[in-house]
Amino acid sequence: MGKRGNIRIAELPLEIMVKKYIVNLSAEERTQLEQFTTTGRHAADQITRARIILKADAHQPGGSWCDEEICAALDVGVSTVERVRRRFVEVGLEAALKRQPGGGRKHRCLDGKQEAHLIALACREAPVGRARWTVRLLAEQMVQLEYAESVSHETVRQVLKKMNYSLGNRNAG
Repeated sequence: MGKRGNIRIAELPLEIMVKKYIVNLSAEERTQLEQFTTTGRHAADQITRARIILKADAHQPGGSWCDEEICAALDVGVSTVERVRRRFVEVGLEAALKRQPGGGRKHRCLDGKQEAHLIALACREAPVGRARWTVRLLAEQMVQLEYAESVSHETVRQVLKKMNYSLGNRNAG
């Protein structure tokens, strides 16, 4: 078997050598990626993704590199290599080069208007029989007043923290 760097491919465990998503570049795609990585101005993360795809190509002379070799050569994580390969096979070249929309971030539970209602609610006097507002009480009140369809106490806590609002401070608001 072949050898690249300090890793002998024959010494790698079988599960590392078997890839679920095999990159097969056409000659046109290979040329496009080589030009992309060497000419023009492009974002560094896009160039890295292009280089990952080039090294993972099964049709290159000597065959494709294993994920660990690509990681060592490009200073990226194994999950990054796997994710780029999977996106290339499933969606195509253009999508594999671009950052994934949303970037893995979760959507906001409350929009700006709802957050404003929450802060205004927290600035009010506490309900009768209560010394102060609690995050659970605020969450319940947001739903009762129909500012939100549903809201968890954790979302309320995060919004209050983001606004640097403390329920324990009587002068807050």
